[in-house]
Amino acid sequence: MSEQSTNHLLMIEPGAFYANPQTMETNVYQLEDEAEDHGVILKRALQEFRTFRDKLVENGVNITTALGHKDCPDMVFPNWVATYAGGKMMLCPMLNENRRAERTPEVIALLQKMYPEVIDWTLHEDEGLYLESTGSICSDHVNKIAYAGLSKRTSREMAEKWAQMMGYEIEIFDTQSDPGGDSAKPVYHTDLLMYIGTGMAAICPPCIVESDRARVVDRIKSTHEVIELSMEQLQAFCGNALEVRGEHDVKILAISSAAYEALTEDQLGVIGKHFERVVHSPLPTLEKYGGGSARCTLLELF
Repeated sequence: MSEQSTNHLLMIEPGAFYANPQTMETNVYQLEDEAEDHGVILKRALQEFRTFRDKLVENGVNITTALGHKDCPDMVFPNWVATYAGGKMMLCPMLNENRRAERTPEVIALLQKMYPEVIDWTLHEDEGLYLESTGSICSDHVNKIAYAGLSKRTSREMAEKWAQMMGYEIEIFDTQSDPGGDSAKPVYHTDLLMYIGTGMAAICPPCIVESDRARVVDRIKSTHEVIELSMEQLQAFCGNALEVRGEHDVKILAISSAAYEALTEDQLGVIGKHFERVVHSPLPTLEKYGGGSARCTLLELF
């Protein structure tokens, strides 16, 4: 996998959407509003999803769309599967029961047409070991280095096993979603605090525990030009972005409008050096109730 990014993505249109009660313990970015009807929330989420998808398509990105299940409120965030060059896909061990149910036969069958070799790690769920796809591991495919922030959804054993399978070096570290505040909970997924493109990366150093911070930041700076994000920018989902390829192989940064608007002029200048364009779209409902943003909705099909 010498290419960092791809022109082909899978997006799963939600069949239901609301604040998933099973994931709220680990995801501090989810908010719940019991006064709002689930059907109303879903209607807004669908509009946001379709607008974002259509913008990507208009910019030359190939999108395969699958349909989500009505019993899976987080299915719009496809963290249960990863794809690799050579026709391989991995079924990933998930922490929460209703997220495991996202592995529907229909979507698996769709993917198997492109990825006939299935690496099934779901039995590790019985051992209490989890690795939630590209949410758990951010990969520098060009340099074969991976980054994993530990949490209840990302087990050290699984991250190390993944790196051994892929032949990648891996930086494993601890985080805090509210350093110095009331919560010592880790950031639930690595792709909230960082993304890696071909030539540049973004990372939120303040959320990485002090004993790991310099090592991790220095490592990514050794291979990329780096934007350092603040805690406020982390909470605005500035780290939840993805490099994708558009028509004529142009590099595009896909990001939410809230995250884009939270970036500074200097940071946008760095992004402009490495990406031909930025595609952003408003995702406030997905961000509020799902605690995830643009990158979370995109599964790369390598």
